Order: sequence, then structure tokens, then C-alpha cells
Amino acid sequence: MGSLGLKPIDTKTNIEPCKLGMTNGQKNSTVVVVEEEQKEQVQFEPASPATRLFHTKSLSCHIIAILGCTTKINVDLIKKGLESTLLNHPRFTSIPVVDEKKGVRKWKQTTVNVGNHMVCPDLDPDMDSPDEFIENYTSSLTTIPMDMTKPLWEVHILNVKTSEAEATGILKLHHSIGDGMSIISLILACTRKASDSEALPTIPTSSKKECSDEAGFCRRFCFSVWFLLMVFWNTLVDAIMFFATVLFLKDTNTPIKGGAGVEHNPKRLVHRTISLDDMKIVKNALNLTINDVVMGIAQAGISRYLNRRYGNKNGRGSSKTNNLPKNIRLRGSIVFNIRPSAGIKVLAEMMEKKSKAKWGNKIGYVLTSLPISLPENPLDYIHQAKAIIDKKKLSLESRLSFAAAKLTQDIFGSNVAAKLTNRVLSHTTILLSNVVGPQEEITFFGHKLAYAAPTICGLPHALIMHFQSYCNKMTISMSVDPLVIPDPYQLCDDFEDSLQMFKNAVIKESEAAV
Repeated sequence: MGSLGLKPIDTKTNIEPCKLGMTNGQKNSTVVVVEEEQKEQVQFEPASPATRLFHTKSLSCHIIAILGCTTKINVDLIKKGLESTLLNHPRFTSIPVVDEKKGVRKWKQTTVNVGNHMVCPDLDPDMDSPDEFIENYTSSLTTIPMDMTKPLWEVHILNVKTSEAEATGILKLHHSIGDGMSIISLILACTRKASDSEALPTIPTSSKKECSDEAGFCRRFCFSVWFLLMVFWNTLVDAIMFFATVLFLKDTNTPIKGGAGVEHNPKRLVHRTISLDDMKIVKNALNLTINDVVMGIAQAGISRYLNRRYGNKNGRGSSKTNNLPKNIRLRGSIVFNIRPSAGIKVLAEMMEKKSKAKWGNKIGYVLTSLPISLPENPLDYIHQAKAIIDKKKLSLESRLSFAAAKLTQDIFGSNVAAKLTNRVLSHTTILLSNVVGPQEEITFFGHKLAYAAPTICGLPHALIMHFQSYCNKMTISMSVDPLVIPDPYQLCDDFEDSLQMFKNAVIKESEAAV
């Protein structure tokens, strides 16, 4: 897909509900009522503070998850699966309303016709450039607002073969339904292992290091004091930088920095799949984490891309010479779910038994520096990234940003809090996230997945990057403003080349050590 030509995004895509071949007598049977007693009395639920933020003009954004399947998608099977799972979740059967008397936003339970949320265009299976069609179709979804008169989600089914999948499914939903981690966990709760149709997928968990009981009291006491001092100092520094960013501190105006109003521009959604096994080779050789490697790839890829763009701008097209200006300030906003996810097992049981589970948006973000340079040793990218991440781990910045937004919202209202959040994000260059996926192949209502590429649109960045692991693959999913980044596949190439560069470097070091 690296050589695929980019055409202007078609913003006139005609989106209509799926036609599932039903008679008039059958149509009524597709209407799912959440609870029988709700027929007599409409139920309301107060909207969370984050939900109110995501319904403001300054921070209205959507989550788009692209799922490639290894087989053609059976529309009726997907429909039945949605009826038995997602429709048991209250957010997927509610619409946002405003109490006219109190002016308070609430969720209102309603009836749901699954067919009205499914879009299945009739496609030519022998079309020219199916990869380009899929890209143009998914990109057009970034310009189409959601229908606020029905629950804020929709599923698009594109039964056309591409270079990566036999068919493509797209889930688009409003961010007010839940944070990214909750949504991904919910999707995974609808999946099963390809090898066992009854088993939920296995998600790797990070193990926390604990002090051994054999360690002396004095040693554990000193470690605790050191830990608290580091948390206090790092949080203080991050708080100063955060408030400086609110007031005046902006990133350097580089070729990938979006301008005012970039959140409203059409976006192009592209992705590239790289080897997770190669990332683990680098991780194990340097005793790092996958997050360290992810940040190293982002830092190296962006440095290489910017060096080329600056070289072309100055008439020096060679990427081997250093064309980078000095003292570039480039930061990434990294979003954190500060409340642990309910977990896919709990969510699966909730949808099966119609019980309750923790849900909503409780997210904070940290501002992370991405040093832009061309070091002689490519592994310096990863060492720099690790040093920065280690400091962020010993900081309460994500909770501080959440508390600042909530306090502002409580005092000045949602519109002011949204503008403040938009201002902070717009003063940075990119948004980054890394989500751990299943270790084995999974099926979504009987359809085996080839890849998953989630992203977000509606934030004030010209470049949004999501790293999503699945089996032995890592998908880099990007939402880019084509007016700012006209060659996103070149950026994909730079990320892929950076990983290969890291792998070659660690192999060379290991051979030299022998």
C-alpha cells in the first residue's frame, strides 16, 4: 500500500442503512427494546463530566475502528451478534438529551433498530484499486457527523477483497460513549478465540515488581522515600510544564504541526502493519518494554520524515544529510485511562446477563517530549525514549490533567473546560497511544480478524498515531490531515524502516559481543 496514490477525500459518500432482506412483517421484530418496563416509562441517566465535554464544539470527536476479516462478512450473522451483545450495554441503546428545565445533559434509553445502525453498500467485487476505495471510504467517515436522534454508533460492512483482508468492517462511534480502552475492551468482549469458540481472548498483562520480603527494612524504607521524592519532583516539573503549555508554551511550527482549526479538516486514515516479533527482539536485547520500543519508533520515524521534508524545502533532498533545524520542540499528548478497565470477562458477562460494569470516560493525558535528531547510533532513540518514559511513570501528571479539567468544568462549565483541553492539545504536535491486543487469532461473531486499526478524529492534531498489537503483529494506525502531511505512506515507511534499523543495530551489537 506504500505506493498507493492518494485522491481527494469524497465527502459525499451516500450512507444508508443495511437492507437485510426482511418483509414488512419481520421489520418490527428487529426492533430491540432494552427492557420491557421501559416501554411504559423512559429511563434517564446523568451524563458524566467527560461525556459533557465530548458534546461541546471544541472537543467533539469520534472513534473509528477498522477491522479486517479473513472471510467475507455475513451481515445477518453480525446483526444477530450485535443484538445479543452490544444492545445489552446501556450506552449503545441511549441517546444524549438535554433537560430543558435544568439544562443538564442526560442519557435517554430508547428502542434500537439494528438495521438502522448498519451500512452495507453494494460493491463491485472486481473493482479497480479496492485498497484505495477502502481508504477513501473510511476517510470520508471523518467528515460525516453522527445522527444525534439515535444511539451514537454505526457499523459499516464492506465486502470487497483488499491486499490485507477479504472484507472490512468499520465501527464508528461518538467518544462520549466511552474512552478508547473501554471501547476496545468491549469489542474484545464480543470476540472469541479462533481455536476455541467459547473462550475469550487472552490479553497480556504487565507484572508489577515488588520488593522482596527478604529485603531489609532499611532498604525498603530508603526505596520508599526515594520513590516518593521522585514522584513529587517529577509531578512538580510536569505541573509547571503543563500550566506553561496552557498559558504560552507551544511546539515548534514543524511541517507536521497542525494549524488553527485542524480538528475540523477531513482526515485520511492509513495504517501499516509491522512485526511484533521484531519489536520483541529489540525489547529483549536492550531489556526494555514494548512501550519503550514504540516511543523509539515514533521518535526515529518522525525525525527521518522531518529531515526529508526540511531537505526538500531547502532544496537538499538527500535524507542522509542532517537538514533538521536546531532546538525543535516537538511533544506528544499521550492519553491514559486513569481508571482500570473493567476487563473483557466482566464486560462479556455484563452483556450476557445485562448486569452493570464500570463504564464511561475517566481519562487524563501527559505531555511527552519527542527529541528530534539524527544520532549516529540509532539505538539512542530508544534510550532517550526510555529515559523520558521512566520519568513519566514516576509522575501524577495524568491525574493532574484530569483533575484540572474537572475542576475547570465544575467552576466554569463544560464549554470552558473543553476549550482549555483543546488549547493544551493544540499546543502539542501529535497524539499517541499504545493498546495491547490479543495474543492469539480471534473471531468477531464468527469472522476471523486479520488486523485491527483503531483511531480518533476530531482532535486538534494533524497526526494521531495508535499502536495496536494483535498476535505477532503491530498495526500503526494513523489519522492525518492531508493538507499538512500529503504523503502519509512515506511516514509509514519511515516507521517501518526505523524498526528494521533498531533490529539490525541490536543484532550487530550482539554479534560484536560474541
